[in-house]
Amino acid sequence: MSKKIVLAYSGGLDTSIILKWLQENYNAEVIAYTSDIGQQLNKKKIIKNARMLGVKKIIINDLKNTFVKDYIFPMIRGHSLYEGVYLLGTSIARPLIAKDQIKVAKKYKAYAVSHGSTGKGNDQVRFELGYHYFGPKIKVIAPWRLWKLKSRTDLINYAKKYGIPIPKDKKGAPPFSVDDNLFHTSTEGKVLENPKNSAPEFIFQRTISPEKAPNKPTYVTINFKNSDPIGLNGKKLTPAKLLEKLNQLAGKNGIGRVDLVENRFIGIKSRGVYETPGGTLLLNAHRAIESVTLDKETMHKKDLIMPRYAELIYNGYWYSKERIKLQKIVDQKRNKVNGSVKLKLYKGNITIQSRVTKSGAYSMKKVSFEENKTFNKSNVERFINFHKNKLR
Repeated sequence: MSKKIVLAYSGGLDTSIILKWLQENYNAEVIAYTSDIGQQLNKKKIIKNARMLGVKKIIINDLKNTFVKDYIFPMIRGHSLYEGVYLLGTSIARPLIAKDQIKVAKKYKAYAVSHGSTGKGNDQVRFELGYHYFGPKIKVIAPWRLWKLKSRTDLINYAKKYGIPIPKDKKGAPPFSVDDNLFHTSTEGKVLENPKNSAPEFIFQRTISPEKAPNKPTYVTINFKNSDPIGLNGKKLTPAKLLEKLNQLAGKNGIGRVDLVENRFIGIKSRGVYETPGGTLLLNAHRAIESVTLDKETMHKKDLIMPRYAELIYNGYWYSKERIKLQKIVDQKRNKVNGSVKLKLYKGNITIQSRVTKSGAYSMKKVSFEENKTFNKSNVERFINFHKNKLR
């Protein structure tokens, strides 16, 4: 019985080279594994390229609903933003892929798993922490840290040697490094590496520029139950369909672009352009529904832990005890977060139109400027005096 390695395989140039390299350097059968999390997926190409390289077992698992329901939604409940801007679209996908890849490895009794993350990035950490959590005894092979192929040219020469198809744009200059899933698209490399260059318009894949967005606004109502979005405009949708629809609405209105220089976990700064159209709407709407359903203390506690919570996700600690503990704080009163939020989308902007809930957290009686007896103003003076003393 031959030894087996499960490779996270996209069907593209890099992972096809890795597949061949594994066959060449390890006396093992390579199983090609792909998780469908809403990225641009060409199943025919994946199967064709893997077969051409002699792979017998090709697995493509549809994880879209699991990805949105069990990974993105909990993160949205935590209002997660890394370094104040990044919605963590790549970071949140890796733990799920790692978990499912280990499941496949165990099913086929593979002794090792492999991934195509480069030696400078965050993804190698995220994958390998996930692998360790679910399969601590399974060996990890990270080709980019092991092989002698040093440059894009080396890779292309290797591909030519073994008849691996090279996409047209990769013959000359290296392509942009792109990652995409149902939640976001990230673009790095080439002209973006110099932070003084502005991002060229052609790199954007799922948002049009605000200037070219429609001249009249789009309206959408997001319905929430137990702190999760369950439908749009009163119509129930599966988690994946809901996010898909929001991506389209926000994308055509130029919403969800972020250009940032971030601090990677391993200590390098990198510049990236992210598009998270639907996610941007969800984050805004979720904060709005919480504003009328949760008490001040709960909301502020959540805001206090958010930077740490976001950093744990970014660093690949999704399965850590600390992240799970913080999730419990995030979800403390989620059963109170019910209702709907109507948004107006217009040329890159999101305006909250209305918040509707049966919750009693917001009292119109107390905030009314009309004279009322529900709020005792004489207490305010004592309150101010107490804080004057604390100031000193």
